[in-house]
Amino acid sequence: MSRCRLASSLPSRSLAVMEPSYARAYPPRGKYDPRVAKKQTTSKSTAIKRMRTLEAQLHEANRAYYVDADPIMPDGDFDRLLEELQELEAAHPDEASQNSPTKRVGGEPIEGFTTLPHDVPMLSIDNSYSSEDISAWIKSIFPELDEEARQIKSALDRAKAGDLPGGDEGSLFGDSIPTSKTKAVDSINTKLKARLKEASDIGYPLDLVCDPKIDGVAISLRYEKGSFVRALTRGDGRQGDDVSHAVRTIRSLPLELGNDAPDVLEVRGEVFIPNIEFARINEQREAEGDEPFMNPRNACAGTLKNLDPNIAASRNLDFRAHGRGTVSDTSFAATHLELIERYQAFSIPVPDSTWQCETVDEVQAAIEELDRARHGMAYATDGLVIRVNAFEDQRRLGTTSKSPRWVIAYKYPAERKTTKLLEVDYQVGKTGKITPRAVMEPVLLAGTTVRHASLHNFGLVRKKDIRIGDVVEVEKAGEIIPYVVGPVVKERPKSAKKIKPPTKCPECSGVVEPEPLEARDNPELETARRCVNPECPAQLREKLIWFAGRRQMDIDGLGESTVDLILADPEIPLASFGDIYRLHEHEDRLVELDRMGKKKVENLLKGIETSKSRGLPRVLAGMGIRHIGDSTARAICAEFKDIHDLMDASAAQLENVEGLGSLTASVLHDYLHSKIAHHTFEDLEAVGLDLTSPKQASVADSPVSGKTVVLTGTLERFTRDEAKQKLIELGASVSGSVSKKTDIVIAGPGAGSKLAKAESLGIKVWDEAQLVELLSG
Repeated sequence: MSRCRLASSLPSRSLAVMEPSYARAYPPRGKYDPRVAKKQTTSKSTAIKRMRTLEAQLHEANRAYYVDADPIMPDGDFDRLLEELQELEAAHPDEASQNSPTKRVGGEPIEGFTTLPHDVPMLSIDNSYSSEDISAWIKSIFPELDEEARQIKSALDRAKAGDLPGGDEGSLFGDSIPTSKTKAVDSINTKLKARLKEASDIGYPLDLVCDPKIDGVAISLRYEKGSFVRALTRGDGRQGDDVSHAVRTIRSLPLELGNDAPDVLEVRGEVFIPNIEFARINEQREAEGDEPFMNPRNACAGTLKNLDPNIAASRNLDFRAHGRGTVSDTSFAATHLELIERYQAFSIPVPDSTWQCETVDEVQAAIEELDRARHGMAYATDGLVIRVNAFEDQRRLGTTSKSPRWVIAYKYPAERKTTKLLEVDYQVGKTGKITPRAVMEPVLLAGTTVRHASLHNFGLVRKKDIRIGDVVEVEKAGEIIPYVVGPVVKERPKSAKKIKPPTKCPECSGVVEPEPLEARDNPELETARRCVNPECPAQLREKLIWFAGRRQMDIDGLGESTVDLILADPEIPLASFGDIYRLHEHEDRLVELDRMGKKKVENLLKGIETSKSRGLPRVLAGMGIRHIGDSTARAICAEFKDIHDLMDASAAQLENVEGLGSLTASVLHDYLHSKIAHHTFEDLEAVGLDLTSPKQASVADSPVSGKTVVLTGTLERFTRDEAKQKLIELGASVSGSVSKKTDIVIAGPGAGSKLAKAESLGIKVWDEAQLVELLSG
């Protein structure tokens, strides 16, 4: 292959050219005949037979309409068949198929999400932003994939160990095989450099595949024996939420693959909202007085997380496959391109364009070709994914703890547009910090209509001299968050007004103070303003969300949307952290809230009860005190046995806490001696929270006390954060990389380069069972 080749370029509604295998079990495809559509059902067996026939006809009609763009029946006839099937399923609910076509049009809301593990972790892809980044990546993986370079490197490793070249490796050196270790190493190094120089001259030839990076939501679809079983979000990579109720509504996605499918097939890909649908949805939301979605990705993520499948059905989600998880048949595909072809054969939607490339120049050509076409595509795309084609080569390269080494994404530079700054509004965070936000004339930016953009802080507003009435440049950070780059000064109107920080809180009208403290005497130093009213409602919302967060109290079910639902209901008091632990008194009212339901409320209340035993470090981290995060909270609580001991501490005692510093000690001391702090901790103690510090007695005797520990691979019993926190509580220092200073590496399944490095350095390696034994002891 000498040139970049467009491996596929398929119309968005013509993604497959082969009949799906399930269609072969039925009569040959033809135009629908309404004369034989509906028959009377006089017995259960006849009804079941009719249900199976209708399912097959409707699946076939769905595929013909949404995939092949070649309808085989009028819409009215399709609707009548669908209605007939719905009636039969209502009469015989136990016989309704899990993958019935009726599931594509919504159904009853579900009660909460189930979180399930991924058999194969869903890792994220490293990003690059220049052709130099792509070149560096290709250069880094070439020596491990080029057969000649691998052979030379193998000889070099053995020569360094004193094993001189011989046998087949002797052919690398012609008639003069080195006879000493030093000469052998030098000679082999010369050979390796020559091979890499030769490869560099011709662009490091490798078998690579490129396709558009869709700006959607990563999903793993699982089929068992050809039937769709479930869909999981990426989640934290180790486990994700089951969103099958929403994914079943995607009409372009087959729910049945037929008998030719592997026993288990996990299809990885992106769910997205097409641009035309996104525009329609936002137009409808604005007409109904709702806030429009910021971008298609956020709209898609919110749709998948909505418990009502009717919402997903109404928003016409779509899907493109780009990878695999577990595949039971090892011969299913040997390369990525073969995988895409197999998916097409099952009518699984695949990328509309795929390029097969060999060199850096060919990859660059694909980047440029997609850039010219991407704004006219049916979906938002912000880059090009470049991956090694052969699965054996992917296996050889392996993964890091965060991402595969065999794939990289090129991200296009952010698109920049100009528009007019109309006014500025303000947002108040959990610590009272007031952030200015630009309100602008609508502008189409990277595929979405933008009306608001971040101004970051008042210091930057002053430094850039951004004024109301200015024509400003706007772009999206990472193609997601719009922000104001700066004003176009030459187009500034005489009426432009300087932006002045608010003199009172925009939410509660309370007192605001400039920051840093020196700004009180010198306004030119001001970077921020902060509301100092502890009862500010905007701060309350942000504090409640923070308090319930994963690294703080880790309250399952109490996320941002649930907090908003409860705060919006005047019959459920939620004005303090203590009120969270009194929500059980309002269980009946919680069940009645939109998108809640009995099961979700039960899970929420269970999560709240469980969080009571988290201990003082997590409670302190959850208070939203400035400069006090989880690690600082643990350091503080290591010196004080409980909340009473801590509140009695002097400023000098707090300053002596390792790593605290005088500024943070002063902030903490002022907070602990405030009326709001006394009331808050009294209230939390009254509702049953554990406000004691973890016992430190066992730390000195712990096998990991004073040791540097590294976690790698997938842990089954703990999340990475949980394991890290437990190790720290036992006196360990947890590092992210392996070095000679590392004492222990704890390796789970999928451990890669860190484990290999630990073994090469002779570092002690534990498995998860040893970690469990340590923590249980």
